[in-house]
Amino acid sequence: MARIKYYYDTESCRYERIRVSSWDIIWNSLGFMTLALLLASGIVFIYIKYFESPEEAILRKENEELKMYYELQSQEMEDVSRMLTNLQERDDNVYRIIMEADPIPEEVRKAGFGGANRYKDLLDNGLKQGELILENYQRIDMLKKQMYIQTKSYDELMELALKKEEMFASLPAIQPVSKEHIKRISSGYGYRMDPILKVRRPHEGLDFSLPKGTPIYATGDGVIKSTRRSPAGYGNHIDIDHGFNYTTRYAHMSEFTVKAGQKVKRGELIGYSGNSGKSTAPHLHYEVRINGHAKDPVHYFYKDISPEEYEEILIEASKEGQALGSY
Repeated sequence: MARIKYYYDTESCRYERIRVSSWDIIWNSLGFMTLALLLASGIVFIYIKYFESPEEAILRKENEELKMYYELQSQEMEDVSRMLTNLQERDDNVYRIIMEADPIPEEVRKAGFGGANRYKDLLDNGLKQGELILENYQRIDMLKKQMYIQTKSYDELMELALKKEEMFASLPAIQPVSKEHIKRISSGYGYRMDPILKVRRPHEGLDFSLPKGTPIYATGDGVIKSTRRSPAGYGNHIDIDHGFNYTTRYAHMSEFTVKAGQKVKRGELIGYSGNSGKSTAPHLHYEVRINGHAKDPVHYFYKDISPEEYEEILIEASKEGQALGSY
């Protein structure tokens, strides 16, 4: 039962009962309801802001897990990117230098890919985390492209390595005569006295002083370009084409054990020394040419002699004396 309220009337000097109209009741009720609604809204707001529902807790946990996996994935891609960068640097600065190949241009390694609509379907889906997903897709695509370029580079290097292996085997890298058969290098590369004309002329090879019939060996893999017999000049001599612009000549021989067009291996017997042509004593005249230009053969004796022996040969070959043949 509602309490009855009174007020003191100063004119009648009596307590009179307070009469409440219907409108007062309505307005009071509306005010109370408004206040209650505001208070309830505040309580709900605070609850929503500082407390979470079970569904929100589950979603929050899922988002945290997704964020953790995204960060782990990003770190993995960063590690892969660093490893790939290391491989690219070794490729350009080590392997390609060894193989005498040009580095891959940076604009090729970092070139773009796809087109403007490459990720259109992804963007059209309206994903809330579309930017993060798009960023990962772009990084993955870039890594895939760079790895493809790197694998093609390794394919190229492998092909070059096989050619290098063939080239190393073909280089005239040993002496044409066994060490135990060499008496001395009677004339080195450079200007020497011609034994016939008695003037200083270019001597484009080495003269090994040898007894007649000493075995002569191919100094590198190749093909016998020619075997010629002549009473003048180089006399009986063999030319070997080693490929890669290298040729060698073996002159003043007595006998051949090979014929033109025959393939030979480094160290294979090709004939015997002699005293044919314009030769003043039994010896072997040996030449190395690159693109047809004579080179000092001493610089190619690195497969079968020690550094000390190489120094001795350099000293011996540098002595000026008379050549044993005229050409």
